Order: sequence, then structure tokens, then C-alpha cells
Amino acid sequence: MSRRRLGSAVALAVLAAWSMPGLASADGRGPLQSLRMNEIQVIGTHNSYHRELSKPERAAHDAIYGGAPIYDNLLAYSHASLPNQLGRQGVRGLELDLYPDPAGGLYANPLLRRRLAAGPLTAPEWYSPGIKIIHTADLDYHSTCVRLASCLRLVRRWSRANRGHVPLLILLELKETDPVAGALGGVSVPPWDGAALDRLDAEIRSVFRRSELITPDDVRRPGLTLQRSVVRRGWPTLRRARGRVMFLMDNGPGAISAAYTAGRPSLHGRVLFTNSRPGRPDAAFVKRNEPRGANLNQIRRLVRAGYLVRTRSDEPLATVLSGDTTQRRAALSSGAQLVSTDFPEVGMSARYDRDYVVALPGGGSVRCNPVIRPRPCRSRHP
Repeated sequence: MSRRRLGSAVALAVLAAWSMPGLASADGRGPLQSLRMNEIQVIGTHNSYHRELSKPERAAHDAIYGGAPIYDNLLAYSHASLPNQLGRQGVRGLELDLYPDPAGGLYANPLLRRRLAAGPLTAPEWYSPGIKIIHTADLDYHSTCVRLASCLRLVRRWSRANRGHVPLLILLELKETDPVAGALGGVSVPPWDGAALDRLDAEIRSVFRRSELITPDDVRRPGLTLQRSVVRRGWPTLRRARGRVMFLMDNGPGAISAAYTAGRPSLHGRVLFTNSRPGRPDAAFVKRNEPRGANLNQIRRLVRAGYLVRTRSDEPLATVLSGDTTQRRAALSSGAQLVSTDFPEVGMSARYDRDYVVALPGGGSVRCNPVIRPRPCRSRHP
């Protein structure tokens, strides 16, 4: 093929790549297929399952904290269903807060509802065994989907219907007893010990096939720790990662992380990537929620070193109400591969007389990473 014809073919392939979600042509043979999965940037949602309390529940919530309008200032936001976020809103990252419930029914009669004499929650899934998705047990518990397995089935159904998507990044925060609710007679949350963590891995695997997941075993190279694998050899290419799902632990180094890595310093056989400290054997993913100030260059250094990083573009509802977009600008320019927001769609902030939204420059669900932009990668809208 002549150089001119080759150049035209490449240009057409790049155009095709950007005409659909993601960075590859429909047939999977575009020139961007050699991109690695850490060389892109996507938008994710924070507390992706969250639905607001009713007005009576909000009042009961704030009464516990002395009557201050905490709920309306911090938690008065709701998300669309997970399939709508992935489809209509184009997000490629989700965050779920998890509570162990091996016998079922543990969180079905929250403290707030007892105070209101409102009776227990009625959805059958509250009473089924399995990990539950709740923002704060007893105090802020409405969710678009209650059981982890049910939520993940929604994600899998969307993924199988959109097999060319870039990897979905699902952040999991493993919650413990809330000190305020616990002191008032709320639920005592079972510990995230080794058995509970094994059940978490098993619950994820009960939904997704092995070939549908990206796990530490897929990234770690023979003879190397997980950390050295990503720093020295890099992440899988998009060719390998498309259509798959990756789970990240939100909790930082501590007792839960230590229990998860016990006997598995490089996460052999595990599903989740831990939120670790750079240099540790399990370090491949690092969470840096604050992208402003000195943290901006720190995130950029981590991205250049080969780590996968999550940051946040806003904090509800202070960012929206203040009109300050400094955090959003810093997050998008930081190179963090996952930028989380509570406002991924136009109109979600309109109730506060604002037009705040977080989207990738130029639109779309994915763009070339602004810090480690590979040479073949050109965004449709520079």
C-alpha cells in the first residue's frame, strides 16, 4: 500500500474510532488498539447507587445531628439507574458502598424509620442473604439496587449488550459500623475479615465469568510483583481489556486491606485491586481524591509512573453551590484515569439554579489521557 493510501486508511480508522463510544473501530482492528488501558481517561460517578431520603427521613436524619441542615447541604442528590449511567450518561466508572449481610435482613429496619414509626423497608432484597449497597446503614439507605449481586447483574447485562466498551472501573468501599448510628442503637456491622472478603470475591465471580473480569492475575507478570509489573511492563492493551470489568478497593491501607492481602502480597487469586501506597507489592491502583494544589503534580507523577489513579472533580453539594470549578479543572488535567463526579449529566444541578456538569472535553465517554497521551492517540475534538 502506498504511503498516501496508508495515511488515508489510518485517518479513516481514527475517525471510525471516535464515531462510537471508546477508542477503537467497530471491528476491533483500529490503530488505537495498541493503547494501554491506563492511557485513557473516563468519567465515573460517586455513590453511583444513591437516592435521596424522603423529607420526613431527612428531618429525622438532621435531628440526630442537632438539627443542622446536613442532609440538604451534603446528600441531596440522586443518581439514575446503573444502566442509564453507563448508557445515556456515558460514564465508565461506578462507586458502590458495601455492607456484609450473610444471613439477610440485617439492615431492613433502619434507625431513622424506627424513630418515625415508619416500619421496616419492604423490598424483598433487603431480606435475602448477600452484600448490601447502602451509603450509611440506619441513616442514609435508599439505593437504586439493594444487593451487590443484583447491581452487578445490571452492569453485566449492559456490558454484554455493548461488548466494545472500554474497561468499566467499579470502586468498592467496604463500610463498617457508623459511630453515630451505632451509639444510638443502630446496626453493628459484621467485620470485613478474611471470610467476609472471600465471600465478596465469590459474589463478584458469581455474576461475572472469568473472561469478563480484569484481575491482578491478568496484570501481574511472571517473576514480578503487581507493582513492578505495572511500572516496568505496563497495563493490558485495550484490545485485551475491552468489554471487561475491573474492581477497585476504595479503602486505603489499613485493617481491611491487610486482611485482603494476607498471604497474597501481590493479590494472587484476588478480584479487587487494592488502594495501596506506591512501592508496595500490591500497588497498581492509587486513590487521590483531592486534585488541587500540590496534589495535582503528585497525581501526574503517579500516572507517569504507571499507576491507575482515581480522583474527584467535586464534593456534594459544596462545589455546585459555590460555583467554584477549580477542582473540576484540576481533576480533568491531572491525568487521573478515573474522574468521579455526582453530576455527570446536564440538568442534575438545575434544582440548585446551576448548570454544573462534569464531562470530558469534546464530549464522549473516553479520551486520550492528557498527561501520558500516546503518540497514535488523537481525540476527535482537540
